[in-house]
Amino acid sequence: MSSIKMNIQHVYNWLPEEDILRQGPTATACNQALYDGSREGSDFLGWVKLPSTITEDQFKEIEDAAVSLRSACKVVVVVGIGGSYLGARAIIDALNNSFDWLQTKRERPVIVYAGNSLSEDYLYELIKYLEDKDFGIINISKSGTTTEPAVAFRLLKDLLEEKVGKSEARNRIIAITDAEKGALRTLATIEKYKTFVIPDDIGGRYSVLTPVGLLPIAVAGFDIRKLVHGAATMEKNTGANVAFEYNLSAIYAVIRNELYKKGKKIEILVNYHPKLHYFAEWWKQLFGESEGKDNKGIFPAAVDFTTDLHSMGQWIQEGERTIFETVISIKEPNYKVVIPHDNQNLDGLNYLEGKRVDEVNKMAELGTRIAHVDGGVPNILIEIPKLDEESLGQLIYFFEKACGISGYLLGVNPFNQPGVEAYKRNMFALLEKPGYEEETRAIKQKLSDLYKG
Repeated sequence: MSSIKMNIQHVYNWLPEEDILRQGPTATACNQALYDGSREGSDFLGWVKLPSTITEDQFKEIEDAAVSLRSACKVVVVVGIGGSYLGARAIIDALNNSFDWLQTKRERPVIVYAGNSLSEDYLYELIKYLEDKDFGIINISKSGTTTEPAVAFRLLKDLLEEKVGKSEARNRIIAITDAEKGALRTLATIEKYKTFVIPDDIGGRYSVLTPVGLLPIAVAGFDIRKLVHGAATMEKNTGANVAFEYNLSAIYAVIRNELYKKGKKIEILVNYHPKLHYFAEWWKQLFGESEGKDNKGIFPAAVDFTTDLHSMGQWIQEGERTIFETVISIKEPNYKVVIPHDNQNLDGLNYLEGKRVDEVNKMAELGTRIAHVDGGVPNILIEIPKLDEESLGQLIYFFEKACGISGYLLGVNPFNQPGVEAYKRNMFALLEKPGYEEETRAIKQKLSDLYKG
């Protein structure tokens, strides 16, 4: 199997190679801490050795559940928010036909998503879409009380039970939740839903290689064994005993932090394939939630090129020089499309006659990288062999390991997220949720003070 590659030549103008190598011992110590649990967040390190420890029985249980849902459902709704759905969607969107939902002759269900917003219009339209569909639900929530997925599941559960009855609905609902506690675990026990466990030692944004991600991916018809095999390969290649100069995740983590010290506060993840849009969304959560704390952290942004070159390209080329780019490049596309000859040549494109579209895309990629570097933007290139399960598995683990190391280099706990509770407290207070009476009084006073006069 080919491995992902990383080219860092275009960071040397800002960060000499010797400066990167000088940080090797520190990065190696941070990597070691992910194995010995000697630093903050040690109770959330279950993902580190996960790819190499998934058993045949675990694979089979997930695959059997996926077959069961596929046989009964034309549509499967994945209910979850943040890490509970982003990893699965990243892989499914990357591997799916771009027009999957329009296919009429199907061997696998359409995968749709709910519980990732509080949009009433979205939920109404989803319910209307599902009214005449044979559908099932994968409900993913550690607690079962997170507002967005809990609201969506309540609505979808009622719809499903109304359509097929409670008994059949039980066969079409799978809960992925805590092993012992929480509202969803209690409901699953009462209703006798098929369940999978979210491990206590793996946080949501690192959970794509648990049933949280693997079950939806398997339902969508993709090979979870190849995905995990790719991740296991990268696990081996970034292990605690791998020398720094060969450890791509450690090198990437060092470069990010050293550029940050030099005033590069924003990292833009760039792709040249629209199927990677949701991979970038997963990446943004991984790094944003892991590093954005204690008034520190690189701001993670993403663009889809060449599309966004016609909207964001000007700012990236000539805006404030506080950015650097990480480009994901796909070495070989899955299909071949050749540009034809046109007798009139009104568009002036006959000079591209006979060339593959991917060759044009690659030249756009190379030309843009050169232009941005010339414009003052450091550039890291990550090349994956193909857009397939094994390459994506490698890429997932590469970024997970890099994020853990990078967080420790930054001096933060990369496995907690205390800041996300602030908006929830305010929302609950404004909705006058029982138990939040003191917060309700306080926020009403703030609003009163704000709007006085």
